Amino acid sequence: METPREPHFFKPLLPGFQSGFTIPLDFYSKHIQGAEINKPWKLRSDASDQIWEVIRESRTLTKGWKEFTEAHDLRIEADADDAPTFSYDYCFLAEVTPTNQKDDKMFLPVEAMRCGALNQQCKEVKLVNKEGKSWTARFGFSESDGAYYISRGWRKFCRDNRCTNGDLFVFNVVGDGTTTPLLCVCPERKECTELLIKHFSRIDGSIASTSRN
Repeated sequence: METPREPHFFKPLLPGFQSGFTIPLDFYSKHIQGAEINKPWKLRSDASDQIWEVIRESRTLTKGWKEFTEAHDLRIEADADDAPTFSYDYCFLAEVTPTNQKDDKMFLPVEAMRCGALNQQCKEVKLVNKEGKSWTARFGFSESDGAYYISRGWRKFCRDNRCTNGDLFVFNVVGDGTTTPLLCVCPERKECTELLIKHFSRIDGSIASTSRN
């Protein structure tokens, strides 16, 4: 008789993962929600018999998590000398609008042309939400607009994440210029927070200007 598998999930390690690890919502709702918070959890990797204790705050593993990653040398960068170098240095703000949902097409800022993880030969991207779930979308370049765009997947991403018009996402672009890029929702990073602050500052400035006129 086959032994039942323990509940499990897969989640990619994204920049900043050492500061805390967020459990996917679906897994949390089915297997964890209601369990005692701030009670030490036991972690063990396949590489070691040692047990590590971490603290869970809501869905996030916090105290003890960084020590676990350091002890197991968890990292995003590849170890091989000839391995590709991944870029995490470009973030951009995307707004859900009636037009881009209807057309299933969302344009990236023109500045994205300078991002090393993206190029005109790229034909698809992976949109990754905060839970680590991904959606495949078509990726292209518009000669007339001089900008990259996402299509055939953007509308589904918005629908599956229950987006409404006006919702904002800050995407962090992850890639090496040769593999399929990841566009990861990551509002917790400092750079992402700054983009949101600038966005709302521009809106407030426009409203003030209109009022004066």
